[in-house]
Amino acid sequence: MAEHTVVLIPGDGIGPEVTGAVQQIFAAAKAPIQWEVHHAGLAALESGSDEVLPRSTVEAIEKYHVALKGPCTTPVGEGFTSVNVQLRKRLNLYAAVRPVRSMPGVPTRFENVDLVIIRENTEGLYSGVENQLTDDVVMSMKIATQTACKRIAHWSFRYATLRQRKKITVLHKANIMKITDGLFIRCARDVHQHEYPNIEYDEQIIDAGCMRLVQHPERYDVLLLENLYGDVVSDLCAGLVGGLGVVPGANIGDDMAVFEAVHGSAPDIAGQGIANPLALLMSSVMLLNHLAETRNDAACAKVAGSLRKAYDGALADGEKTRDLGGDLDTEGFAQAIIARL
Repeated sequence: MAEHTVVLIPGDGIGPEVTGAVQQIFAAAKAPIQWEVHHAGLAALESGSDEVLPRSTVEAIEKYHVALKGPCTTPVGEGFTSVNVQLRKRLNLYAAVRPVRSMPGVPTRFENVDLVIIRENTEGLYSGVENQLTDDVVMSMKIATQTACKRIAHWSFRYATLRQRKKITVLHKANIMKITDGLFIRCARDVHQHEYPNIEYDEQIIDAGCMRLVQHPERYDVLLLENLYGDVVSDLCAGLVGGLGVVPGANIGDDMAVFEAVHGSAPDIAGQGIANPLALLMSSVMLLNHLAETRNDAACAKVAGSLRKAYDGALADGEKTRDLGGDLDTEGFAQAIIARL
């Protein structure tokens, strides 16, 4: 069985604990993966680097084309730029993908939620282009290009077709931001009309769309959004199914992909052995499916299916970590998964 080298970025806070659990589960599942560990975030600074995103980490991802990343700390209102934003820009990971589905054994107000949020990842207001104009005036710029808007529209419709999804809904604010958001929806319309008329297409103003999402999430399928809206709405949708601890995430470009835990580094519980590794494990299943598709490796697809069946079974049987109402610690949950392989 051929092995694939994957860059592993443990991250900060609970990151090393949840990545360690995933490594343990992958070994038990005999996943054809070889890890190469590199650091980013505060962990990089603590390991002696003068950068939160060392060049060696970026070069490793460029070499192997795929990475699994634990959560990295981002200071609020000061300090260094988000490691996640830096990675997306430097590696041109323009498509953020977050599947959101109702999980067995995780009761919420909603049932049968099955959404995919696709977010343009490289520009818009969230790209962080800010300027200090005077002592008391600051400005943030929202950037949109036809190239990036067309690219994410193509990617989304292709993804929907390959995954046999039926509908794409674009959430926007083009009634107010007529130029930037207007460009985004014009590009999506054009791709739909001329290349993917088989996929149902809809547009909604984002504030009304958010209201409808929390009323009837079952009416949505694939959501396509610009950068900042996608960041907010993906967390909103995670709340429909139990929170950030039960949703995976990926950042994908033309030839590279970084799969990550979408929750924070939770420094308040770091080192206590109680962190939930499920979100990162689900992201690692996305990684395996990505390798199966891009490298035509059936072994990766087989392991991915086994892991998904194992964590669905564990949750359904009440074997959960404390944040989901169970009593397992990190190691206990990992062992519950391994017992089902």
